Amino acid sequence: MKTNHPGPLVGILSARKADGSIAGNGPLFIALQKKLISLDGKSFVFIPEDAGIDHIMGYTFLPEQNHWKKEKFRYPDIVYNRVPFRKSEQSEQCQQFFTILNEKNIPYFNPCFIDKFELYELFKRHSFLKTFLPETILIEGKKDLFLFQKEHKSIYLKPTQSSKGKGILRLRLTDAAELQLDGIHQHELFKSFDHFWEKYGVELLTKNYLAQVEIKSAKYKGNRFDFRILAHGEDKGYTVTGVGIRQSQTQDITTHIPSGGRLLPYEILQTNEHDNFIEAIVPEIGMALSDRYGYFGEFSIDAGVSMTGHHYIYEVNSKPMRFDEEEIEEKKMEQLCRIFLQLSDYEN
Repeated sequence: MKTNHPGPLVGILSARKADGSIAGNGPLFIALQKKLISLDGKSFVFIPEDAGIDHIMGYTFLPEQNHWKKEKFRYPDIVYNRVPFRKSEQSEQCQQFFTILNEKNIPYFNPCFIDKFELYELFKRHSFLKTFLPETILIEGKKDLFLFQKEHKSIYLKPTQSSKGKGILRLRLTDAAELQLDGIHQHELFKSFDHFWEKYGVELLTKNYLAQVEIKSAKYKGNRFDFRILAHGEDKGYTVTGVGIRQSQTQDITTHIPSGGRLLPYEILQTNEHDNFIEAIVPEIGMALSDRYGYFGEFSIDAGVSMTGHHYIYEVNSKPMRFDEEEIEEKKMEQLCRIFLQLSDYEN
């Protein structure tokens, strides 16, 4: 048990933006600080470049003055990884900082972003989770994709290292034996696969795309919908923090709200089958991720259900975006602070 102050000192790891400012979810950081203060704890936001041998320069939020203050801090009791950019997280300085944390026996969670195809391969080896995976291949050449598209007729193309639906495309064989390519803001027709590959082949290979069979999604009032599931570590397992529905509107490529999707309360579509699916996959996903990468204190899942009632896991996100449902965000604060207390040995 730590005795030098009443509650834990939590370090929130972020990165610097191109303009020199600190990146990250400011409202989340402020909400966490307020919650921690109520638990006799304290948090500060910092970047790896500002970590010295014994101290770290960081920023703490002062609720009474409503502003951020730069201070020198001792090394925290626990680090919450919220580095928002893959490139920053993979940098030598960031990786060296994780090494320092390991040497100092300081726990940290959410160790890394997840590569979509690595995730697929991880779950494919899992006897239970593999039953919920849409068939997927890594695009390594023209022939692989041609055969995959020929077999499935309608497929999604996704960058293996992206989020929020960025870069996602759908490729369909039309009744006229042409290929139709649809993105969030693009629609193109190609007379043959050769014509398509000529235009997009280099991009698909250099940006490490995967191809995934399109699932004919169940619909609500004429539009497809997905589940957004937030999960957190609890004791030695994982628990569901909240579930929301995202529904496509102006386009049906993705249900992400920044791309025109809309929010629906889970209760509208809630069934025992959906509940059982969600409750079953969360602990298995949490344990599989932590066994493979290191401790995941939180993650979110994009999942869906087909028109025939089969459930699917589409993606898992290691740095969950803000949920628009306020009750889920509030519960997230409670869960995160519980993890902070638990991992830093301040839990009663």
